[in-house]
Amino acid sequence: MKQFFIAFFLLHFLTGTTAAHAEMLDNIVAIVEDDVVLEHELEQETHMIAQRMQSSNVVMPPASTLRHQVLEKLIVDKLQKQLAEKAGITVSDEMLNSSVAEIAHNNNMSPDEFRNELISQGMAYKSFLDNLRNEIMINQLRAREIGARIKVTDREVEHYLETQGKIGADSVQYHLGHILIALKEGASAPQIQAAKSKADDIVAKLRKGQDFTHTAVSNSDDDNALSGGDLGWRKLNDIPTIFVDVAGKMSAGEVSDPIRSPSGFHIIKMLETKGADNHMVTKTEVRHILIKTNELIDDNEAKKRLLALKERIADGDDFAALARAHSDDKGSALKGGSLGKVNPGDLVKEFEVAMNGLAIKQISDPVQTQFGWHLIQVLDRETKDNSSEHQKNMAREAIRKRKIEEETELWLRRIRDEAYVEIFDKRL
Repeated sequence: MKQFFIAFFLLHFLTGTTAAHAEMLDNIVAIVEDDVVLEHELEQETHMIAQRMQSSNVVMPPASTLRHQVLEKLIVDKLQKQLAEKAGITVSDEMLNSSVAEIAHNNNMSPDEFRNELISQGMAYKSFLDNLRNEIMINQLRAREIGARIKVTDREVEHYLETQGKIGADSVQYHLGHILIALKEGASAPQIQAAKSKADDIVAKLRKGQDFTHTAVSNSDDDNALSGGDLGWRKLNDIPTIFVDVAGKMSAGEVSDPIRSPSGFHIIKMLETKGADNHMVTKTEVRHILIKTNELIDDNEAKKRLLALKERIADGDDFAALARAHSDDKGSALKGGSLGKVNPGDLVKEFEVAMNGLAIKQISDPVQTQFGWHLIQVLDRETKDNSSEHQKNMAREAIRKRKIEEETELWLRRIRDEAYVEIFDKRL
């Protein structure tokens, strides 16, 4: 009733007799719950996606098909944004700037260089920031609504390793394309048959040589339709569960029969295959003494204290005894400053960089991290194939990733089906 009232109010308000009201109505292409999709939003997003498709050499579908696909993406994005706002999810400027810096770094640029590059390509920087903020909000929403509910048991990990074998034992990786012909929950028998017929027809055309990316953009109801249905490179354990048995037997260029799931009918194409690398890990046994800064101890004083402790160790004092007496990391201080044997990535970057530069038994100069100032000593290193632990961790992550993908697909279809959405087709 609330959804109907909101839609009725919007239509009543926007269908006045004045020219201004008429112009406003012309600019609306869809009502999405208590929000709208404006024509300029659709045009802007369509232009941006078209540019991305052209740069990736994806065959463009007819303009009307592309606009409908982009509109569906905007509708689902707006629904997720509304849910995020209702859940109180916000993205601070600090978080946004940090994400920009990370994207710039991944492109070997400074944030200013990255901004200038976007502008030079004709993209409004504010639009980029708005899109990024929305994307972060949506990711946080999905983590809360889906990720937090996903559990992986030890038994599932054991069963996975028993049935799938060791992860990485098979050196093959798969590059998959995907098309989804979606079905609503509780679809009738005629609706299911119509979707199956459409999927069969698409498979037949693809096997006769029809371009896959063009077909995906034009027909797929999946989230990645606008990227030509490209699922990227994946090992067998990273492929959604319902595709595993089929994908493992496919050759490059082969198109599957339609695969039924609660979401609808899936079509996958094996685009390419390639080999994979083995996994090795170096563990470092390390200990430290931490001096935190505060109102009484500034950076210079912290460094001074650590240098004095380093001199005492050089003169014969015991590192562990000094750590117990002076370190502000109370957890490790009780163990003589020991952090145990750590894997790559376990510690903050500044600490790890300094640690990796030390020889066995060598003690660092004072090192600053977000926690304060450290005196670091490496006690031992070992490099080995950490197969057992690594296999379990990878299996757990693979199962979790599959569950999230499958649940996300169902969740997106559910919120779209349950929402009040009115599309003004004549304006498309």
